[in-house]
Amino acid sequence: MSSTVAPSGLDKATFQALVASFGFQMTPQDEADYYTLVKAMEDEVREVEALPAYVDPRLAPSVATPVADRTYAVPDKADNPLNAWSHRFTLKDAAAVSTGILAGRTVALKDTVAVAGIPLTLGTHPYQLTNSPNEPFPIPSIDAPVVTRLVESGGVVVGTSTCENFCMSGLSDTSASGPVDNPWLVGHAAGGSSSGSGVLTAIPAVEKWRKTRGLPVVDNGPGVDLAIGGDQGGSIRLPAAYSGVYGLKPTRGLVPYTGIASLHPLCDHAGPMASSVADVALLLSAIAGHDGLDPRATPETPTRKSAPAYHELLKAAIAAKESCGAWTPTTAGTGLRVGLLKEGLALPKLDPNVAAIVRAAAAKFESLGATVVDVSVPLHSKGGAIWTAAMRGVMSDVLLAGKAPDLLAYTTTDVAAPPLTQDWYEKMTAASPMVVTAALGSAYLGDTKRFPHSYRSKAVSHVVQLQAAYDAVLNSDVDVLLLPVTPSVAPPHIITAAGRPPGTSLLEQYQANLGVSDNTSPFNITGHPALAMPGGWAPAPSMDGAESPGKLPVGIQLVGKHHDELGVLLAASIWEVGGLGLDEE
Repeated sequence: MSSTVAPSGLDKATFQALVASFGFQMTPQDEADYYTLVKAMEDEVREVEALPAYVDPRLAPSVATPVADRTYAVPDKADNPLNAWSHRFTLKDAAAVSTGILAGRTVALKDTVAVAGIPLTLGTHPYQLTNSPNEPFPIPSIDAPVVTRLVESGGVVVGTSTCENFCMSGLSDTSASGPVDNPWLVGHAAGGSSSGSGVLTAIPAVEKWRKTRGLPVVDNGPGVDLAIGGDQGGSIRLPAAYSGVYGLKPTRGLVPYTGIASLHPLCDHAGPMASSVADVALLLSAIAGHDGLDPRATPETPTRKSAPAYHELLKAAIAAKESCGAWTPTTAGTGLRVGLLKEGLALPKLDPNVAAIVRAAAAKFESLGATVVDVSVPLHSKGGAIWTAAMRGVMSDVLLAGKAPDLLAYTTTDVAAPPLTQDWYEKMTAASPMVVTAALGSAYLGDTKRFPHSYRSKAVSHVVQLQAAYDAVLNSDVDVLLLPVTPSVAPPHIITAAGRPPGTSLLEQYQANLGVSDNTSPFNITGHPALAMPGGWAPAPSMDGAESPGKLPVGIQLVGKHHDELGVLLAASIWEVGGLGLDEE
């Protein structure tokens, strides 16, 4: 983020107040000496502040579409009835479209991904990102590596998708541009925070589903073949589940997060969203591999050149089974071990209909020849709390205050941290109380007199413990874990285009989010790959308790070992040999 150091220099009175805040008693000589030393630090900070801005050459915009030729538009309501689009534009490499693995597939980017020459919104208002009520949205000067890779792979990037306000909602009613509607049932949540990415990939799927059943086709506007989402607590998997598509949160660091707005490196993930397992694998092949900049990568992370061709490996694994007659509705699962996670079905707000779909998914695996066992990871039930303790005290500093991550990383450019004033509070409370809560919680948990740094150190130790607990099951007992994505299908919007209804408190809006990510956020901090996919249907809840207005998709989740994305994708493909999740109504 861009920033400016306060212009006033360190004077003696300011330094004495600093010393007093520690309760230190200094001799005059000590005070003079420490003042000199601290002043020297300030001088060097100002020296660096005065340096010209640096842009790493690896992030230079794609030459296939020069920045000067990039034009964009905000679609009108007629072309964007579900509010899933943020900005429309086109990036492509004409030669790669003919030769690349994406072969002209259309792609949308979550509006947290930097694209040179295109406004970056983060789902909020311009004044939250420019520090000025009169300036438009900031425009990045770089292309995030995922953008360059998409274009190089023959993808046609056709726009950015709406996301939730500062990415801090698991539903879809907090974006500054208004609520994002579910493509299956308008007025219901599409899931967040990659709300638009989920909807845009679902639009063609919904149209196809309705046509094959002889139902009237609803004009939901243009969709896309593929999309990039971001996931810090479930923000790929929640919209995939609610909108009935497929979303993969890869192993942490597999897909470079460089050039994408961060909450914190511990939980940040970028990944593919699509309307089929095969397309998820294809898109992952196009974007995977360390970029040399992202600190989320580990020694196990493949480079760009050594990253697996997941789509080809998936095809080969299926072909190998087919060649020996083991790709049938009774044999496809032979050799696969599935663990039905006990704690994943013990969510306090779990809808019995969702639980029934997940148990039916387990039975379907068995009918396909897989071995299904009940497994228990008791600490999973504390996973959400561990995520909170590890993340809440720091993530607001990164996204709202512009703090650089603790590890060397290329931070979001061209964005100014907003001053948290009364005006900011009033506007943000009206838009998203989740963001205000994040700011207040971060300040409270960051008060070292109340919460010494050791509290987060302890929380991070439990992240390691939770990771080891999942690993113990995945490395010995089963190949994948099976559990629900969300405790229910998509709820109706609380906040509408007209704002918060009279008499609805901000606590009611916030509480609608509670529990939504209990089965997803634990895997953000442990870094395990997790796929959301449609598993069936359940009655949609109504706002006033009246009769259900219809049915909505239920998402099931498959979780695998670190860097075993192929195993997760193959397990999902096996499950669908018995029929797609949304085939049965």
